Amino acid sequence: MLGEAEPQWLSEEVKTGTTIIAIEFNGGVVLGSDSRVSAGESVVNRVMNKLSPLHDKIYCALSGSAADAQTIAEMVNYQLDVHSMEIGEDPQVRSAATLVKNISYKYKEELSAHLIVAGWDRKEGGQVFATLKGLLTRQPFAVGGSGSSYVYGFVDAEYRKGMGKKECQQFVINTLSLAMNRDGSSGGVAYLVTIDEHGTEENVILGNDLPTFFDQ
Repeated sequence: MLGEAEPQWLSEEVKTGTTIIAIEFNGGVVLGSDSRVSAGESVVNRVMNKLSPLHDKIYCALSGSAADAQTIAEMVNYQLDVHSMEIGEDPQVRSAATLVKNISYKYKEELSAHLIVAGWDRKEGGQVFATLKGLLTRQPFAVGGSGSSYVYGFVDAEYRKGMGKKECQQFVINTLSLAMNRDGSSGGVAYLVTIDEHGTEENVILGNDLPTFFDQ
């Protein structure tokens, strides 16, 4: 009707208010994310895949403004393709993370996004890098997004050096399930990407197949 105020969510920035995580294992990495996208207090997308490929064996997990995060990922994907053709081989994970870091720092006043970069290369194997406003640090695991504040204690307590591929996949699933239960901006399904020297494996765990815990 004419004269009626438009819904608040139409003027809100679309954000991947989210939970993202990546962890190294001996020979590769596992990335995971939920799928809920919100604008203000409204859910505008329930099944967005926030794990974006940057190259064949390099992915990033997106959080923050959906438009900003996707733009950074697309820019880095293009630059890595060019870089790969110039050197005649697959790029290193650190190169991808450095590109993300440089863009994030150069446009830190204009962009609102946090990307975790993870992947496998022949030189260093599986690697996880946190990039935030120009920061670049390699970590054995990294979490981000609005849901991360609910699970820091869990990941600190449950992480063990030397975990295998299956253990890391379950670690990621458990972390996402706990965060999605507590955080109103996280939910939907869980996306998983496992990367090693043999290739990339993508999985989707439906909400009713996620593990349940004490208060669920």
